[in-house]
Amino acid sequence: MLSERQKMILRMIVEDYVQSAEPVGSRSISKQGDTGLSAATIRNEMADLEEQGYLEQPHTSAGRVPSQQGYRYYVDHLLQLGERLRPEEISKMKALFSERVDEIEKVAQQTALYLSTFTQYTAVVLGPQVYENTLRSLQMVPINEHSAVLLVVTSTGQVQNKTVSFPEDIPLSQVEKLVRFLNEKLVGTPVYQMRSRIFEEISHEVARQMRDFEEAQRILDQLLAVISAEKDGKLFLGGTTNMLLQPEFHNVEKAKSVLSWLEHHDLVSRALMQESKARGPLSVRIGGENELSTLQDCSLVTATYQIGGDPVGVIGIIGPTRMEYGRVIGMLDYLSKEMSHLVTKWYSG
Repeated sequence: MLSERQKMILRMIVEDYVQSAEPVGSRSISKQGDTGLSAATIRNEMADLEEQGYLEQPHTSAGRVPSQQGYRYYVDHLLQLGERLRPEEISKMKALFSERVDEIEKVAQQTALYLSTFTQYTAVVLGPQVYENTLRSLQMVPINEHSAVLLVVTSTGQVQNKTVSFPEDIPLSQVEKLVRFLNEKLVGTPVYQMRSRIFEEISHEVARQMRDFEEAQRILDQLLAVISAEKDGKLFLGGTTNMLLQPEFHNVEKAKSVLSWLEHHDLVSRALMQESKARGPLSVRIGGENELSTLQDCSLVTATYQIGGDPVGVIGIIGPTRMEYGRVIGMLDYLSKEMSHLVTKWYSG
């Protein structure tokens, strides 16, 4: 249990380090405001905070930096949401939703760009259709003995189609059997999960449905091309390379794995949706709290937007653990509420 004095010192160290990216010493804290504490007293309290795991001391410096535990305590107990939001930022956020909306995706894209510009972190916005879409049916319309049009119908009523072809030694009846089998296994599956389900759960069963596994795989690849077309453009990124602006990631090798991960929209979408389901409307994962090894040196803050209490999309920020948590959480809280109002009005007509 931290004393009020320790809470004050921890808060000041976190906020000083977030702004400066330099280890914080006792003299620096003693000069900030009217603490009424000497540098020696602050130094003793900092030593106690380090012993309890809230601070760390880089071996090259006499100052301290927050540990992951320190950031977690700060977020859970010391944060005042929105305290650092500036009037121009609030005005910009309001403007995002003040115009007549013709496309939800356009607002999602603008939100990602806005967030990345004002935070200097990487912003991710998952559009509502990706999140809520499930497979309603797969349909095949034969053209001739060796080709057919494959239709993917989703729960939102959208239809994607592609002409698929198959070799002469694979009868049309075999392909129809494959489509019926996939319908039985995949109807009701979220679109974003279909690729992983096909490869991880049912590919071996598919092989048993057709004599030639390689040809079955080729037809599946054509099917997945239709599904991918449904997903394209629904995940919006802003400031992808903003990671490189942070001192922690000046070593490009350290940032490379995060940048590579961001290029795979299906992996990012899946992580955002799993996060929102596991942690609720607002989630803050700091460093090692992230299940993905790629994000072990980052913090991921997400907020869901909803229709009737059901989550339909995600807004998130990825940045270093040395993050302006109050400002980021305040922005995401505001934007997620506005997006909830927007999509509710949109889908209600």
